[in-house]
Amino acid sequence: MSQKVLFIPSKQAPFEVGTAEIHKPGHGEILIKVQAIGLNPIEWKQHAFGLLIDSYPAIVGQDAAGVVEEVGAGVTNFVKGDRVAARGAFNSNAHATYQQYMLAPADLSAKLPSNISFEEAASLPTGVDTATVGLFGPMDAKLISPVETLGAYKGQSILIIGGSGSVGAYAIQLARLSGFTTIIATASARHEAYLKSLGATHVIDRNLPEAEVTQAVANISKGIKVVFDTITEENTQKIGWAVLASGGHMCTTHVTSIKPQEGDSRKAKWVLSVPTMPPNRPVCSAMWAQFTKWLEDGSIRPNKVEVIPGGLEGIAAGLDRLKTDQVSGVKLVVTL
Repeated sequence: MSQKVLFIPSKQAPFEVGTAEIHKPGHGEILIKVQAIGLNPIEWKQHAFGLLIDSYPAIVGQDAAGVVEEVGAGVTNFVKGDRVAARGAFNSNAHATYQQYMLAPADLSAKLPSNISFEEAASLPTGVDTATVGLFGPMDAKLISPVETLGAYKGQSILIIGGSGSVGAYAIQLARLSGFTTIIATASARHEAYLKSLGATHVIDRNLPEAEVTQAVANISKGIKVVFDTITEENTQKIGWAVLASGGHMCTTHVTSIKPQEGDSRKAKWVLSVPTMPPNRPVCSAMWAQFTKWLEDGSIRPNKVEVIPGGLEGIAAGLDRLKTDQVSGVKLVVTL
């Protein structure tokens, strides 16, 4: 059987719609009939620069939601017909999301409760994985996950730079479940009410001068041991590093330019949010196993989404909007 896919024929060539085979799920995998696809900035960068693409034609895409069509050997947590959210993989056409059918690891996918739409669910995978790895991964901040212990960080403070983005919004909610008493987020002022509804205790206007943002954070808390910079520009890293307390950890979503001086007990680390990496898999797998309950009871809310028209054919226009910074506070989603 064949399916409809969106692919990149060669490096930097325009996206094309074509057909490809439908793959069979291997051991521990599920085959998903994709209903909604979330768009991420990494995908326009893959198209523009060939990042994380070893060969062409290439299918990309990281976020999807759909219905289980078939389960592979050894899968016990899903059956055909289950509604799921799943993360795509780099360098694997079979596991990418820009297509009608995709493969995904069962242990890194989440069953969806009835109160969550496919469109909302398509905002989950990359944002949740990145927030999870950054905050709780063994190579990153190494916090105790709320899956293990709720409220472990009562009385402590955290700064999340870029709170209105997909990663930031999930990081705020996971910080709330982790018990942080003071959750400071930077974002455009228009997102303040929304971020406070997710759990932020303070929202600082990201458009203020760097020195004013730094001072505003310092006025709220002088003991910040965790900074999550989801923007990772030169000025945001300076802000995060300036307010990070001794022994603290700053996570960044891109390669960090921070180089701690000798004797500095603070750390800055780029979050490699690939859930299939052996160090990341246990914490991500445990998180996804818990997520169904949290989505059902409202402990975690999906990102706000904007559904754009055109299905697979509409993806290129959506990626252009991400590339030109025309998206704020929502996740772009297409439906199939």
